[in-house]
Amino acid sequence: MKIPGYTLNIEKAVETINEKDYKKVCLQIPEGLRVYAFEIVKFLEKETSASIIISADPCFGACDVANYELQNLDVELIIQIGHTQIEDIENYWIPTLFINAESDLNISKVIEKAIPLIKGKKIGIISTSQHIHTFETVKEILIKNNFQPVIGKGDNRIALTGQILGCNFSAATSIVDNVDSFLFIGSGNFHPLGLMLTTRKPVIAVDPYTNQTRIKELEELKDIVLRQRYGAIARSKDAKRFGILVGIKRGQQRIELAYKIKSILESKQKESFIITLSNFLPSYLQGFKNVDCYISTACPRIAIDDYMQYKTPILTPVELEILLGQKKWDDYQFDQIIK
Repeated sequence: MKIPGYTLNIEKAVETINEKDYKKVCLQIPEGLRVYAFEIVKFLEKETSASIIISADPCFGACDVANYELQNLDVELIIQIGHTQIEDIENYWIPTLFINAESDLNISKVIEKAIPLIKGKKIGIISTSQHIHTFETVKEILIKNNFQPVIGKGDNRIALTGQILGCNFSAATSIVDNVDSFLFIGSGNFHPLGLMLTTRKPVIAVDPYTNQTRIKELEELKDIVLRQRYGAIARSKDAKRFGILVGIKRGQQRIELAYKIKSILESKQKESFIITLSNFLPSYLQGFKNVDCYISTACPRIAIDDYMQYKTPILTPVELEILLGQKKWDDYQFDQIIK
């Protein structure tokens, strides 16, 4: 099925629904694609005998599967649009089918535009799921210009070769010692920023949507973010009471890490308690007036992207280690959910 800018394999969903004879199906779709939700529903209802409902809850990634309480509505299948499955998540409450949204944009021009800016000869190619299918074209252009493209395989959270998530850069770290720099294909700053902080290699980001390349802007953003993170750690140096945040979304549940952090804090004569959330908003934490610092074991973006929204500092587990003197600032690493 074609929608403006993307190809969706909705036919796969039709096949699954008809094969299993599902009668009640929930469609989960990210904000940017919701404008096409009704067209997708019409297609599914025309090609199957299932009734389709739409979940309007936030959908930030494959870790964010629709709520198990949909079972109370007799939902038999969830279709999540726009993401690939996190491979190590098993036993979903409700059977879940992931349909990737592959971008239809021609990337050749923006890759050619990036050629003069690439550092070194061995180039790691990295992207989000929307552009992985363009890698053969990217490789051809790089080889034509005398570069050696390298594509890494991630750990068992990663569905596609060369794919990164906002919480997992293992496809890059698996090849970091074999490349001079990375070429990131996609939009936004968080993924290439995480790539820079994780690999400590030069990164050039190419955006097929704007036809722009970014190097200097990313370096400047990295400096800003590192100053913010240093500031968050400094603000927490006298903290005595900690709230340890645990995400209950299917792919963010690091409860064992939370217990470990609690034990470490108690060994340092610090008070702590564990707080679970599904969606993270500053208003949800405002009632905890006596907390000096939060430690987030959930999505790494909460501490980084939403830094300015929270009055109480939120640290990542790595930043807590720096705060407690277990690591030095020079050892700073980007928080990842690794399997």
